[in-house]
Amino acid sequence: MKPGPCCVRRVIRLIESAGPIWLFEAGIGEDRAALVENGKIVEARIERHSGLRAGDIVGARIVKKLSTGKRAIVETNEGGHEVMLSSIPDGMTEGEALNIRITREAVNEKTRFKWPSAKAIDAEVSQAPSLVQAIGETGTSVQQCHAHEADHFGDAGWHEVVEEARSGQVGFPGGSLLVALTPAMTLIDVDGELPAMELAIAAADASARAIRRLALQGSIGIDFPAASEKASRKKIADKFDAAMFGDFERTAVNGFGFMQIVTRRVRPSLPELLQGKRMTGHALELLRLAERSKPSGAVTLTAHPAIISKLEKREDWRSELQKRTGREVTLQADPKLTMGGGYVS
Repeated sequence: MKPGPCCVRRVIRLIESAGPIWLFEAGIGEDRAALVENGKIVEARIERHSGLRAGDIVGARIVKKLSTGKRAIVETNEGGHEVMLSSIPDGMTEGEALNIRITREAVNEKTRFKWPSAKAIDAEVSQAPSLVQAIGETGTSVQQCHAHEADHFGDAGWHEVVEEARSGQVGFPGGSLLVALTPAMTLIDVDGELPAMELAIAAADASARAIRRLALQGSIGIDFPAASEKASRKKIADKFDAAMFGDFERTAVNGFGFMQIVTRRVRPSLPELLQGKRMTGHALELLRLAERSKPSGAVTLTAHPAIISKLEKREDWRSELQKRTGREVTLQADPKLTMGGGYVS
């Protein structure tokens, strides 16, 4: 689904701002947004140009009732997307039409694909706000970024955030976090050289900030260094609460140092998005690099054969790149390159 029309409340042209500012970039194949405070990204979002958005209301038909409870598989009228319906309205049977509201977008896990989730709704078909519309509705200033300008995303640390999401490695003074995806929850493991309590306090702050920056959602577990005293465990939790953003629920830190957080889950986290479809992510990054490049004549994208194969299948991406740059686009495979080692010449 392509992004809807821009309804940003306020667009500014200069990044120099005393307060927080959203950067927005309408890319090829995906849109990107980054909330920047004091020159650093505190929240990052990527919205691919395909699939269903959380909040979309679409027409569908019931394909198959499931034997467990009242759930069913439905297929959307537009695009033929398969969606998991949480509850079939009373009296409806297979083949009948209904409107559904997407409650959670599709998630590509390492070992499986999770269909979008939806609920039946008595409302007209409509699109949820696009990424640029959503950030515009926050009331924070939005800066539209363009390829011919300086790389404001890169200057704010976009590439470092992408690497955090891809690797799961998040550093902080005195230690590091390992963000690991599992089918049940996202786990954050704490490591470092600081004394146990000092490390736990620092990790609580770093974990809360990473949850926001990487858009981690759903069930999240943090494994802090064990703290036997109740007062110490409360200090860890209080530090987390002070740094955490948005609505969430959590348990107390137990004697083994484990705490569980639950947030509303409506879309893939950045690690799920970038680890679940690695080739797509690398291909789109290469297109962004090509769009920002300044060579004369044809532009050549050189990358691992798997990335080139992905780009060969997406004539729409190549056509858009040619349209934006005004140059002929050629592809060249190099098996000696890593997946993320592509370059533009």
